[in-house]
Amino acid sequence: MNTIPFVNEGLGNSSYVLELGNGDAILIDPDRSVERYLAALQKRGLQLTGVFETHLHADFVSGAHELAAQTGATIFLAADAGSKLPVQPLRRGQTLQVNGARITALGSPGHTPEHLSFAVEAVSGPPLLFSGGSLIVGGAARTDLISADLTEALTRAQFHTLRGAFTQLPDETLLFPTHGGGSFCSTGAGQERTSTLGRERRENPLLSISDEDEFVNWFPTTFPAAPDYFFRLRGFNQAGPRLRVEILPPPALSAADFDLRRAGAVVIDTRSKEEYAEGHIRGSLSNPFRDDYAVWLGWLVPEDANLLFVTDDASVERIVDQSLLVGYERFAGWLQGGVAAWQSSGRQLRRIDLVDAAKARALLLDGAVSLDVREPQEYAAGHIDSAIRIPLGTLSANTDRIPRDRPVVVYCGHGERASTGASLLETAGFRDIVNLDGGIGAWQEAGFKPSREV
Repeated sequence: MNTIPFVNEGLGNSSYVLELGNGDAILIDPDRSVERYLAALQKRGLQLTGVFETHLHADFVSGAHELAAQTGATIFLAADAGSKLPVQPLRRGQTLQVNGARITALGSPGHTPEHLSFAVEAVSGPPLLFSGGSLIVGGAARTDLISADLTEALTRAQFHTLRGAFTQLPDETLLFPTHGGGSFCSTGAGQERTSTLGRERRENPLLSISDEDEFVNWFPTTFPAAPDYFFRLRGFNQAGPRLRVEILPPPALSAADFDLRRAGAVVIDTRSKEEYAEGHIRGSLSNPFRDDYAVWLGWLVPEDANLLFVTDDASVERIVDQSLLVGYERFAGWLQGGVAAWQSSGRQLRRIDLVDAAKARALLLDGAVSLDVREPQEYAAGHIDSAIRIPLGTLSANTDRIPRDRPVVVYCGHGERASTGASLLETAGFRDIVNLDGGIGAWQEAGFKPSREV
């Protein structure tokens, strides 16, 4: 059997094509960007016969529906997932024989109530375990995404999954998790994507805790912040996303038409932080198109928003693809000719200065306030003295904590999140805003000592 991984770096997740032999293949936990799977299948002359979902995903829109529609593959999902799509329901412990391989659905609740992991065994070679979020490299996926009322019960279920779900599999079993480093779903210890059961049994810190209550009290304290869209995509996947052919692409718009549509839409400026700083449309959200573009779109923009795009280098098709990945399907258009066309039409642009560390420090010494929009663990590792800490995902709801009578120096790790934060402040009515170019790294490189929490 040949396993072909596909990693979405922005989401921190992996999906897998498993070649079974005789030209057949299955796919585990695909996301909505299905063209890369289809291209790989075609290149290898493979027929997709099944799509296996370990759980209802909260951090991305599943590609199972799209793949089934395009290939005729059967969707396999836990019977108690409550999916509205036509699926082949699986029960815990159920075994399938597929092209000489035995696939066993192992009950592994915790990350979600219905979670299954798939053990795949062939005549030769070590078993494969596609573990979703039930066991990942150095950790396991979070248990708080259903509801606060269920977090304790799911954490207890996760404890028992870690200690009992995979005991029948040998140490040489190859582990292929869905969640991994960089995922807001996971609590892994590093950036590695795959492992073995033996290694995890020896090194995974979660497996060293033998007391259930200790695990239940500690594990939820390790979770990173949860993007807002996590709490709506589970239901979105349960109902079944629309197919791509049913979704209208954004039309190219003149500056005049783009301006007319702004009243009922959110303008997303996908250009670099440098281009945004140089000139942007008032009220636009800076979200540079990069690996984690989709995460911040889903976190900051209402789910039913009509989206207008300002872009120069990134293709509109790629932006749409990433927007669909987190459930956005209403595209009002894109600005043909970019900000140059906007300016040529006589319409004004705004600026938010991008400053170096020396200029930022001078502003702070002259009375400006610094705003750190990073996550708590980043702030604890080193920050500008007296900085106000408001993570980007919660900034819009906490602007009352920021003085409006003096300049605000916004910073993050490199400058992209700070650009987004500055755009949110501008929309909230702040006037004197600058972005520290290079973030806390540039601050340190300039010889300015960061403060640390002890």
